[in-house]
Amino acid sequence: MCLLIGFIVILYVSYRLYQHFYPTPNISPNGKYILISGCDTGFGHGLAIELDRQGFNVLAGVFSPDNISSLQKELSSRANVFRLDITKQDDIDTAFELVKEKTQVLHGLVNNAGIGKGGYIDWVTLELMRKIMDVNFFGHVAMTKTFLPLLIAKRDSRVVNITSVMGLITPLGMSAYCASKHAFESFSDCLRREMLPWGLKVSIIEPGWLRTPIIENQDRYILDLWNELSSDVRNRWGDDFVNDMVEKSITKSPFINNAEDPMKVIQALRHAVMNSKPCIRYLPDWQAKLFFYPVSMLPSWLFDIIVMKLTSSSIVPAGIKNQISD
Repeated sequence: MCLLIGFIVILYVSYRLYQHFYPTPNISPNGKYILISGCDTGFGHGLAIELDRQGFNVLAGVFSPDNISSLQKELSSRANVFRLDITKQDDIDTAFELVKEKTQVLHGLVNNAGIGKGGYIDWVTLELMRKIMDVNFFGHVAMTKTFLPLLIAKRDSRVVNITSVMGLITPLGMSAYCASKHAFESFSDCLRREMLPWGLKVSIIEPGWLRTPIIENQDRYILDLWNELSSDVRNRWGDDFVNDMVEKSITKSPFINNAEDPMKVIQALRHAVMNSKPCIRYLPDWQAKLFFYPVSMLPSWLFDIIVMKLTSSSIVPAGIKNQISD
């Protein structure tokens, strides 16, 4: 067994060294169109600027109309910035007509738009869960299905889906977000396999915690959510429990406090869009590579111990004292 493991390690190291010294070439960006959703901030914003600089014809969808002119000023005259709410089919259809006016062939679709809100299952509303699923999953499904004819019009086009390491694991307080990312992972895998005959490449980007707006003010958001809950829910858990949980899992979180440079994700996205042989999966940052991906393969009971140690409040919920015992 040790010999087998050693052989596998040697093979892997040799393969990565070969990739480093003999990288696969990039394609020419000339005349190629890339559609990106969620370009207001974060990964989408940075990728739109990067691919425009590389020479692609960037089609950038933004959620807020106020961001249209500001992003357009950062891009060349080749680029087009437009309003796009991926949860509204009318917006998607309008974007489709805009793209068709410019090209009958789409080189790439980058499904990036997303929202990242959390809270214990007992705290979040069903409405919020549906909203997160609509943006993080169904919106991307609708975008992919709508633009698929333009993508498979030629071979070697690609769909690049930004999921998360939270599509591999499920920490406390992130049920809706993780469920949307797990669903998007499965959709991406199925799409890749179904599109093999067409030569459509599908890549999945799985970042850990990065310094983007999605992690800003998470503590404030949880406390605001808590203050809006009914008295019976608040009595069930208790203020002490929530304050301790926020401090441990957000304020003092080693992952949030050591969040990495989002450029790592943009570099992975650029490779997925530009390289002649894009990877199926990208773990762009060290947190994703060295912690989140390895722990996702642990037995469930062991992962439970680790995640409870790292993120669970050390204070028991107030209502436990009222539980009925057999």
